[in-house]
Amino acid sequence: MSNIVETIKADLNAAIDNDKLVLPTLPEVALQVRDIAQSEDSSIADLVKVISNDTALSARIIRVTNSPLFRGSRAIENLNMAVSRLGMAYTSNLAMGLAMEQMFQATSDMIDKRMRATWQTSTEVAGVCHVLAQHYTKLKPDQATLAGLVHLIGVLPILRYVEDQDIQISSIMLDNVVDELHPKIGATILKKWDFPKELQNVPLEYANFNREVPAADYADLVMVANLQLVAGSEHPWTEMDWTKISAFDRLGLDPNVDMSEEEDLNAQMEAAMALLQ
Repeated sequence: MSNIVETIKADLNAAIDNDKLVLPTLPEVALQVRDIAQSEDSSIADLVKVISNDTALSARIIRVTNSPLFRGSRAIENLNMAVSRLGMAYTSNLAMGLAMEQMFQATSDMIDKRMRATWQTSTEVAGVCHVLAQHYTKLKPDQATLAGLVHLIGVLPILRYVEDQDIQISSIMLDNVVDELHPKIGATILKKWDFPKELQNVPLEYANFNREVPAADYADLVMVANLQLVAGSEHPWTEMDWTKISAFDRLGLDPNVDMSEEEDLNAQMEAAMALLQ
């Protein structure tokens, strides 16, 4: 392993331990939306008011509500109808997720490409999580979507650091740093953001393939969604014996069945992913 990789890891670890690492902050609209959703005496109108200040976000939420996942009997034409259809909890988690996308951008080309690729993976995983939660668990699809969207959030400060320090590093070396450090950083960020306890462990646990927990949780969903997306590829995870991964059992899924071949489920997964793109 090259010295530069060890140096970056040491620097980042020291920064984490001394609370010196610059962690991303949630976009303002995401914070406002969450406050409203969590407050006892707020109404759909309050939520609509905050979201309507952000035209791009409003348009996307209306588009989501008209997608095959939520399609009702009539088209949704405005934000008020959209929020009423989705409900406050779902709308707020979706708005938070969509608002996060703006964090995954950078000025240098290499880092920007990586940021966007990371967000792309996050949205794909989130889409599959949504569908898995709906069909196989009592877990909430909106929380499942959010779990997918944030499972790689710890990648952000690492890429920012490499960009800010103008570190010249190969893609493979950077992968090594990211793989090792992002879970710990991700959990730190979600804690700082006051995310629900059941989501805070997702970055740490989603790739812990031997994990044993009493019942299916959001980390299980994110794990299986990730595996589902690499099935049939050259990814190292495809070398593992998936029948030994107990998360499939907890979700009541057969690890040998490729869900993308089940037409109905596949259509829903595609729809869920498209929502977030």
